[in-house]
Amino acid sequence: MSDRHPHEHGPHGHGPHEHAPHGHAPGTPGLRHRLAHLLTPHSHETAGKLDPALESSVRGMRALWVSLAVLGATALAQAVVVAASGSVALLGDTVHNAADALTAVPLGIAFVLGRRAATRRFTYGYGRAEDLAGLVIVLTIAASAAFAAWAAVGRLLDPRPVAQVPAVALAALLGFAGNEWVARYRIRVGREIGSAALVADGLHARTDGFTSLAVLLGAGGSALGWHLADPLVGLAITAAIVLVLRDAAREVFRRVLDAVDPALVDRAEHAVRQVPGVRAVGELRLRWIGHRLRAELTVVVDGEATLRQAHAIAVETEHALLHAVPRLTAALVHADPAPLPGEADPHLALAHHATT
Repeated sequence: MSDRHPHEHGPHGHGPHEHAPHGHAPGTPGLRHRLAHLLTPHSHETAGKLDPALESSVRGMRALWVSLAVLGATALAQAVVVAASGSVALLGDTVHNAADALTAVPLGIAFVLGRRAATRRFTYGYGRAEDLAGLVIVLTIAASAAFAAWAAVGRLLDPRPVAQVPAVALAALLGFAGNEWVARYRIRVGREIGSAALVADGLHARTDGFTSLAVLLGAGGSALGWHLADPLVGLAITAAIVLVLRDAAREVFRRVLDAVDPALVDRAEHAVRQVPGVRAVGELRLRWIGHRLRAELTVVVDGEATLRQAHAIAVETEHALLHAVPRLTAALVHADPAPLPGEADPHLALAHHATT
């Protein structure tokens, strides 16, 4: 702590803390709620164990490589059936699976970069590389949607029968099983470590699973002699990809713009108000850096408190936040003295720097 800025604090080297999980209200959800729960990311954050930065990145990397292997094998098996059958619905599903597997590459690079130490140029470290990876994933989903639409429209204009219908149906079931397993794994790990990019990637895989089931319907239509079933299912797959593109883009762009769940802000303010010596909570800001949170806040303390007393209150405030807010790694706490009657605003000298 410097003399010039006596109340600003960086991280104090606290170890990981345990946080009690919170859940939804009791009751049995309806079918619509369950489908929404499956297909969209939650805006709230699951309060789980606060993993150290290194452990979080290691778990993220493990999730990526395992899912890459599963989806790669699934796409390869489907590609063999596409070559034999000529199904554009299965082609769209295969391309989407391959694209989903390849999104592990930018995310893997982001996790590796996020483990690098901060420098004098990148003073917050490289955690925001995850947000860039999330943008790459969104673009990948958009590209796969465009390709699926192109293939389906082309087949509508030039309909032809699908060969090897039983093999297409089997490949569709394989695609669903592989994608759903990967989706559950990625979403679970992504929420546990706080990675919006990994959650978006899991949602991408989940949509692939449901589109694989659509391919199964197309195979059934082709078996009955309806040649338009295959390209129409291809268009349905495109629509499903667009829906998940919307959800994934919303989640990633919110993270890029430093959005956080308002419930986290409420939780942080409540924790700070319980700290002995804190009279009021001023401005409080939270931001994501990769899959970790940082906080900046102002607290009001007794104006007659000594410098050491004010520092102790600031340290205890950061400590309380580390316990209360999941995945928070550090808080910068500024202590303001409680104003006295007739006293000038101590920040008056900064007024002309304020933005409007």
